[in-house]
Amino acid sequence: MQGDHIINSLLNACLLERVGEDYVKMHDVTREMALWIACELEVKENNFFVKAGAQLLEEPDAKTWEGAKRMSIMSNRMKVLRETPKCPNLRTLFLRENNLQVISDGFFQFMPHLTVLNLSRNYGLEELPKGISQLISLECLDLSSTGIRELPIELKSLTKLKMLDLSNMLFIGRMKIPRQLISSFSKLQVFKLRPLINRDYPDEEEDNVLNGVNENLIKELKCLQHLNVLSIPPIKSVFALERFLSFNLFRCSIETLELQEFRDSNVFNVLCLENMARLEKLCFKDCASMEEIKIEKLLSSVSSNINYISQFHTLSHVIIDGCGKLTDTTWLIFVPNLRFLSISWCFKMEEILSEGKLGEVADKVGIPYPKPFLKLEMLKLCVLPELKSIY
Repeated sequence: MQGDHIINSLLNACLLERVGEDYVKMHDVTREMALWIACELEVKENNFFVKAGAQLLEEPDAKTWEGAKRMSIMSNRMKVLRETPKCPNLRTLFLRENNLQVISDGFFQFMPHLTVLNLSRNYGLEELPKGISQLISLECLDLSSTGIRELPIELKSLTKLKMLDLSNMLFIGRMKIPRQLISSFSKLQVFKLRPLINRDYPDEEEDNVLNGVNENLIKELKCLQHLNVLSIPPIKSVFALERFLSFNLFRCSIETLELQEFRDSNVFNVLCLENMARLEKLCFKDCASMEEIKIEKLLSSVSSNINYISQFHTLSHVIIDGCGKLTDTTWLIFVPNLRFLSISWCFKMEEILSEGKLGEVADKVGIPYPKPFLKLEMLKLCVLPELKSIY
């Protein structure tokens, strides 16, 4: 994605700094300089309106920012947006991390060129205003970590939408997304729907794409020909995983994959996940029957001429939690860029990397096995009573 490339370039140039795994920040001095340069380039200072982290309790007077092109009033303490501002030039609006509970129906009515809207981390916001359907130029809509209970069918008017983030929604277990809404976003490139907590989706409403299992959602996602980044709810069976991976579009777009409560197989061949071009995070959770995660196909078919660790070169995060019968995770030797590893509540785990299995790998492959964990930054081991060795 172009955005990832830009952020990495800024990180490499020390213009941004990492904050944990999921965030970046700009140094205060760099930020002030960037704002000054931006305002100079835009000639008029009011093209940028920035009041981030200013402890605002109420929205700024609309007249002070009606001429702005980019606006950020994130990280404040506003609860209500009452005004109906006229912002013919506004392109970007960050309202993230406030205490928003109500947005008036007229708030978005006169923002015809708005392309980016971030409402994330407003946990008290349970309803979208009707006027949001007037944002016909909108391309990016971030509703992650909000209390939104329903996406109105009127969102179909957002025909230019390219990114929709519904991650960590508080009421995803009772949320309604009308059928044919997701599939109507024909230009969608990024779609994220990750629950904050694991719970079943609603099954009492017919006109809800989240009704029951993921079947209806998958059908609509298949209609999105431009999708290249996808984050979905946990997959709970081998059958569901095989069906999901049978669609090449999904294989090429998944960034995070969680396998949860697998009970129909005691052996998982991780090579079924090969060639997932964007897979960064893989989770095994509460797979009580899973005794082994293996790499059978690789060991039977690889030759010394093949880069045998390239299968998972994008994978950087692995989480294994509540898999009580697993004894080792030797397959991780084939994850060369692993940065974060967490293993917990695996009561029979004896070795992270089994010395015996590593020798077997080296014999079958015909070359020395690679040195493990060269890029590992964080290792979390919790409640592993039988653990004897890491490597």
